Amino acid sequence: MQGSWHQLETLTGIDTPAARGASVGPRRLRFTLLYHPDLRRVGARATAATVPGYAVPLSRLEPDFAQPRSRERAPLCDPHVSRKPHLVAWGVDDSLTITPAGRGQLSVDGEPVDETRRFPAEALRAGLLLRLSRSIAILVHIATSVSRAPRHDLVGDSDALEEVLRSVARVADLQVPVLLRGETGVGKERVAQAIHQASPRAGRPWLAVNMAALAPTTAASELFGHAKGSFTGAHQRHAGLFERAHGGTLFLDEIGDMSMDVQAMLLRALETGTILPLGDSEQRAVDVRVIAATDVDLEQAVAQGRFRAPLLHRLQGYTITIPPLRQSREDIPRLLLHFLCEELAEVGELSRLEPPADGALPWFPRSLMMRLIRHPWPGNVRQLRNVARQLVISSRGADAIVVDESLERMLEQPRQTTHAPSDAPRPVEARGAEVTADEPEPRGQEREVDDDALLSALRQSNWSIGPAAAALGVSRATLYRLIERSPHVRKAADIPDDELKRCHDECAGDLEAMSARLRVSKRGLKLRLRELVVTRQGRER
Repeated sequence: MQGSWHQLETLTGIDTPAARGASVGPRRLRFTLLYHPDLRRVGARATAATVPGYAVPLSRLEPDFAQPRSRERAPLCDPHVSRKPHLVAWGVDDSLTITPAGRGQLSVDGEPVDETRRFPAEALRAGLLLRLSRSIAILVHIATSVSRAPRHDLVGDSDALEEVLRSVARVADLQVPVLLRGETGVGKERVAQAIHQASPRAGRPWLAVNMAALAPTTAASELFGHAKGSFTGAHQRHAGLFERAHGGTLFLDEIGDMSMDVQAMLLRALETGTILPLGDSEQRAVDVRVIAATDVDLEQAVAQGRFRAPLLHRLQGYTITIPPLRQSREDIPRLLLHFLCEELAEVGELSRLEPPADGALPWFPRSLMMRLIRHPWPGNVRQLRNVARQLVISSRGADAIVVDESLERMLEQPRQTTHAPSDAPRPVEARGAEVTADEPEPRGQEREVDDDALLSALRQSNWSIGPAAAALGVSRATLYRLIERSPHVRKAADIPDDELKRCHDECAGDLEAMSARLRVSKRGLKLRLRELVVTRQGRER
């Protein structure tokens, strides 16, 4: 088996001096496992090719996948994936050509691929999301980094995160101030902590303050302290943040939202290396490394007169830009599982993430993982953590994971197209079948339908999609998506093989009867049966 939950949580790089000089490695084609029924394997990867111009196989039996910094390797080993390989060819122009092993076995970014198809360079550079059968999701992308930088408890293995970690290693042992820039929720404080932990000041004071929350009337006292009797209520001497951080690191968050008066106070302290507590007559020298962070365009703020240019120059001794989560899609499943582990442990339900027994469904379904991977995440890592907590609390005591109304509204936010389409046209019929799993229909064609109305329409139409869609006043594609997102509607893809075979025998292969008994759409049932036949043929080969 591919490791344990403990190993998944504690995978770290080797913290050596050589890591400080780690550089970008050669480009390679990489397969990153975004979903597997055994969730412990999520994040495992395989180097598909080190140079373009070759076709590489992708099947149940090859290639071998391994977690980063682990020597334990294994193929996908999923019975629903064909032994006959799909062929993935990386072109010298960075295009990607995929030849599927057969029909109904592969989709790329939600589009079924039943014949050879070429995807342009911009698609590969953005990353192509492959779905194999009904249980495996893989991101095909170009990787450049060498995973040698120390981790500092930061979770993820994307090239974007590796570059941040290399920047941390480059600047940690220097005494220059650091400016961290990036959108809200990307983890700027965690990166600041990593710099402190990797610096000679590790083990010395670490203090953090939200500068936007400091009122001009109290900022001087908070930052620099005050003497006893310096103002009404000052009954004793107070050491400010700079004094308490002496010898260590002071993290100044949201510096772009400081008042001009507070900026002036801070600038003087940074320029002189001394502070003057309120009511005191003696300057005090302080040895403090300052790390600042902001999501504000400081250059624009300077131009508009809202931020002091000299302060900006003082703060940005070295700048690290932390990319948004949407640019590191391969990190989303690993981060999500990291947060789920923490939240499930809090409620005593960590066993939910264990591999399912034979024939059982995983607690965390592939369809939900795909929706989360495609979400734009405006709140970045902080928002992802909140989603993990929401899922765990909403699902307490339930047999299956529960996506509540608030989370459903979040997931309904419009998603941006990440890359240009493939060169081949999209089959209309197949497109209608596949939109359920991974892609939303344009919102202009949608109206609100609750689960009660959905179930009622499906029952009255005997689980026939066309009549149910007409009764609800929605398109067939919208109905497929409503079925996919509902935790109360069974999907054909979720039916265990043994139950499907038994029903097939008892109904003598009558799809109408099977659909009514299993309470799934006839079309979905037909596709599921075709998949079962293809899988059996693959085993026989």
